[in-house]
Amino acid sequence: MEEIERITIEDNESFLRQVSKEVDFNDTSYLEDIKKLEYFCTHNEVFAMAAVQIGIPKRIIYLRNTTLDEDKYGDLSYNEKRVFINPVIISRKGRTRYLEACASCVDYAGVVERPYKMEVEYFKEDGTKTREVLEGFISTVFSHEYDHLNGILHMDIAKEIMEMDVEERKKYRSIHPYEVLSQDEPFD
Repeated sequence: MEEIERITIEDNESFLRQVSKEVDFNDTSYLEDIKKLEYFCTHNEVFAMAAVQIGIPKRIIYLRNTTLDEDKYGDLSYNEKRVFINPVIISRKGRTRYLEACASCVDYAGVVERPYKMEVEYFKEDGTKTREVLEGFISTVFSHEYDHLNGILHMDIAKEIMEMDVEERKKYRSIHPYEVLSQDEPFD
């Protein structure tokens, strides 16, 4: 597969800020879009990716790694391959805090609060509609990508924004790990 370029705030922030369109299952090109997402995710150190980040403004999220295991993050062969098409958040509870970074936001990291638990409805690759409860770090990763589908960047909602490279983020996260603030309070 040809090299896939990510869209960044430096080269096309307005593209990233658009609201992605729903996938039409009658147009099977979405299957190729998923292959491109998988290729990008398995060739780059990312937890996940929304299709808009690689130039495809469709409501598709690809999760590669939803663990906090640093070894798995750096291991590009590790791939959970979770695909969410046209996702909708039904409910959100609890609160977490984590230093987030983003392939589209270059070296800008931000401390962001996200829901600890959420119920989501989405379609699988075969068009099957399903509901699922995401809890813990997977909820954080999913929330970050879901925001991309709506043109929202983590920097827009961060409590604090810092310019950091990968090594600086790892050091910060070792001192300030993923934090669960609440498991059941309503998330507004």
